[in-house]
Amino acid sequence: MSDTDGKKTLGLRGGSRPGNVKQSFSHGRTKNVVVETKRKRVVVPKPGAGKAGGAKSAAGGDPSRRPAGISDAEMDRRLRAVQAAKAREVEEAAQRAAEEQERAADRERRRAEIEAKEREEKEREEALKAKAEEEKRQREEAEAAAKRAASAPEPGAASPVNRAPAKPAAATPRKTDQDRDQRPARNKGRDDDGRRSGKLTLNQALRGGEGGRHRSMAAMKRKQERARQKAMGGNVEREKIVRNVNLPEAIVVSELANRMAERVGAVVKSLMQMGMMVTQNQTIDADTAELIIEEFGHNVVRVSDADVEDVITKVEEDSKDLQPRPPVITVMGHVDHGKTSLLDAIRNAKVVSGEAGGITQHIGAYQVKTEDGQLLTFLDTPGHAAFTSMRSRGAQVTDIVVLVVAADDAVMPQTIEAINHAKAAGVPMIVAINKIDRPDANPDKVRTDLLQHEVIVEKMSGEVQDVEVSAINGTGLDELLEAISLQSELLELKANPDRAAQGAVIEAKLDIGRGPVATVLVETGTLRQGDIFVVGEQWGKVRAMENDKGERVKEAGPSVPVEVLGLNGTPEAGDVLNVTETEAQAREIAEYRANAAKDKRAAAGAATTLEQLMANAKADETVSELPILLKADVQGSAEAIVQAMEKIGNDEVRVRVLHSGVGAITETDVGLAEASNAPIMGFNVRANASARNTANQKGVEIRYYSVIYDLVDDVKAAASGLLSAEIREKFIGYAEIKEVFKVTGVGKVAGCLVTEGIARRSAGVRLLRDNVVIHEGTLKTLKRFKDEVAEVQSGQECGMAFENYDDVRPKDVIEIFEREEVTRTLT
Repeated sequence: MSDTDGKKTLGLRGGSRPGNVKQSFSHGRTKNVVVETKRKRVVVPKPGAGKAGGAKSAAGGDPSRRPAGISDAEMDRRLRAVQAAKAREVEEAAQRAAEEQERAADRERRRAEIEAKEREEKEREEALKAKAEEEKRQREEAEAAAKRAASAPEPGAASPVNRAPAKPAAATPRKTDQDRDQRPARNKGRDDDGRRSGKLTLNQALRGGEGGRHRSMAAMKRKQERARQKAMGGNVEREKIVRNVNLPEAIVVSELANRMAERVGAVVKSLMQMGMMVTQNQTIDADTAELIIEEFGHNVVRVSDADVEDVITKVEEDSKDLQPRPPVITVMGHVDHGKTSLLDAIRNAKVVSGEAGGITQHIGAYQVKTEDGQLLTFLDTPGHAAFTSMRSRGAQVTDIVVLVVAADDAVMPQTIEAINHAKAAGVPMIVAINKIDRPDANPDKVRTDLLQHEVIVEKMSGEVQDVEVSAINGTGLDELLEAISLQSELLELKANPDRAAQGAVIEAKLDIGRGPVATVLVETGTLRQGDIFVVGEQWGKVRAMENDKGERVKEAGPSVPVEVLGLNGTPEAGDVLNVTETEAQAREIAEYRANAAKDKRAAAGAATTLEQLMANAKADETVSELPILLKADVQGSAEAIVQAMEKIGNDEVRVRVLHSGVGAITETDVGLAEASNAPIMGFNVRANASARNTANQKGVEIRYYSVIYDLVDDVKAAASGLLSAEIREKFIGYAEIKEVFKVTGVGKVAGCLVTEGIARRSAGVRLLRDNVVIHEGTLKTLKRFKDEVAEVQSGQECGMAFENYDDVRPKDVIEIFEREEVTRTLT
C-alpha cells in the first residue's frame, strides 16, 4: 500500500507541485513523504473593467494600472481619502508655520523687554556712580580746604620747622601748592574707614567697604594706633611682643598665625620662602612650625596630645585622710572545683543555678558582711581556660586571692594559672581545699602538689594559710572568713574616701532597657550620682548606681562594687574609671584615647615594607579562613571567646572574628554576615524580629549558645572541615626487574618478580635505580603470562609496562604503593 493510498493530495487548484521526500529514522527505518510546493498566485486583471472618470489619476483611469479586483467605486473612495489627507497635511503645515511665527514674535518681544530693563538698570547704576563720585570729589575738596586753613601759619610767626623747607621750594619749585596739599587729602580719604565720612552711598553698602569684607576690631585698633603715633610726630615702630606659642604635633597654618598674633599672609609667605607652597587651611608638622615660630622671634612650647590626660592627676594621699576599707578577695581556681558554690555558702545565695551549665561565665562582684560586722568584697572569676584574661583582671584589683582546689582532683592547669596570676599581682594567697566531704578526698595530696609550684602552706611549715572547707556542708567557712580577716588586718588596707573616685571596670554589658552598664569596683575616693567620668575610650555621667543586691545607691566608697548607668558606650572590661571636673575634659580624653587606639590598631595591621606585604599576601593565599560574627551579653565574655577563637587553627586554616560586640543581634550584623558569608554566633543573646526575618530571607545562619565549651567545639568542628585531607601512602609490595622485552604496540615490558607484598594494577608505582627514585607514575599493563590481571602475589612473575615511560633496565626495583585520604581535625 502506498503512502497516498490511491487518494488525490489536498492542495490549491492548479497551485502546487507535488514531490517526494525520503525521511530516515533510527534502526534503518525510512518513510516517503509527499511534499507540495505552492506557487505564488498571479492576479490577472479582468477584461472590460469600468472606465475611470476624467478627474481620476492615471492609475485610477487606466484599467491596466489598477490593482485587480477593485471596482470603480472603491477606487473613487480611495482617491478621495488620499486627497483629503493631502489637504489635511497642508492645513497642519500652515498651522505649524503660524504657531512658529507667533513664538518667534513672543521671543523677540521678551528679548526687547529684557534689554530695555538692562539698559535702565545700567543707566541707574551709572547715575548712582556719578553721583557718588561727585559727592566724594566735593568731600575731598572740602577736607583739603579745611586742612589748608588749619595748616596756614599766623602772620609773623615763622618757626624753624616752617623755614627749613622754604629754601629748596623757592630754589627748585617742582609741584604746586595745590598738588602738595591735595596728596595728603587723597591718602586720608583712602586710609579712612568711612565711619566719619558723611553719607553712605548704595555702592559702598553693597561692597561692604572692602570688597565684601568688614574690618575686624583688631584692624580698627591697629589703624587708630598708627594714626595716633603719626599725629604725635612720626612713624614709631612698636616694640615686638615675644609670646610663648604652644605647639602640638601638627597644626594648621592659620591657627599657628593666630597663636603668634601674626598675619596669616606673613606666615604663608615665610613658608613659601622655605619652599613649602601651602595655604592657610593646610596642616604642617611640628618641626616646620618650630622654624616659623623662631623666625618670627617667639618662644616654642612643645605640647603633646597626651597632655589632655594631665587633668587626671594622681593625688598624693595624706596619711591623715586615709581610712580603713574592706578587702577585695578574688576567688580563683580550676573549673568545677567549687569556687562559686563556696561563695554561695558564704553569701547564702544561689548563684550557680543562674549560670548556664553550672559554670561561671562572668566575673561577679559581691559584698558580704561577716558576723562580727566586717565587710568583705568578693570577686568570683570563671575557672575555664578561655577566661584567662578575665582572671588576670581580677588579680589586678584584688587584695587577697582565695585559691580553691578540690580535694578529690588536686592541682589542675587552671589552678597553676591562678597561682601565676596571684604571684604576678603580688598579693597574698589563702588556699581553700574544697570538697573534703567527698569519700575520695585527699587534702594532703593537694598540699604536696602545691609544693611543686612554690606554694608552701602552713601545715607544710610554710607561710600560706590553708583551710579545709566544704561548700555543701558548710564545714570550715568560719575558719576561712577568719583567715581572710587576719590577712586583711596584716595588710592594713586604707583609702581616702574624700577625693575624686577612681576604679576598675570588672564587667561591662549592653542592656536593652538601661543602655551600656559597667560593673565598677571603686578603688579609692567616692563615686557619687552625677559625677562625670572617663573610662577607657568612653565617657559618661553617673545617672544611677546599683549595688550587688540590685538596690539603688547614691554613692559608692572604696572597695564597693556597683553597676554604673550613664555611659555613652560599652567600655572594655579592665578599663580604669576616673572622675573629671567637666564634661568637656572627659569627652576630650575619650576622643584622644579612641584615636590613639585606632592608630595603634592600624599600625599593627599594616606591613612596613614591600617584602612584608608580599609575604602576608602569599601567606593569605595558602591559609583558609573561617569568618564568624560574635555577639555576647557582656564584654568580658566576648573578649574571652575572641581569644579562644584566635587559638583555633594552624598553618592551613584559621578562625577570623569579623566583628564582636555586646547586645542583641541586629539587621546590621545580618548584613555584614551575608556580605562576608559568615555565620553569626550568639552567646546568651538573641536576634530581634527584623534580624530573624532578614536572616531567613538571605540565608544567614544564626546559632545560639549559653555554654562556652559548646561554642568553641562547634567552631573547631567547622574549621576542621576547611582542612585538606591528609594523603598517606601505604607500601603494599616490591618487585625486581629480571629482564626487559620489546613488545610491538606496547613498548618496553619489564619481566618482574614480586619479591614482597603484592602488585596491583590500580596502585601507584615508583621506579628505583640504586635506591634512587627516577620515575613515579602508574602501570599501563600488568600481565601474568598472556593474561591481563588485577594483582600478582609475592613470589610470582609478571610483566609490567609503565604509562608514558620506557627507560626500564634489569635489576631496577619497582615500589608499589597506595594512597589513602585521612580526614584531619583541629585539636
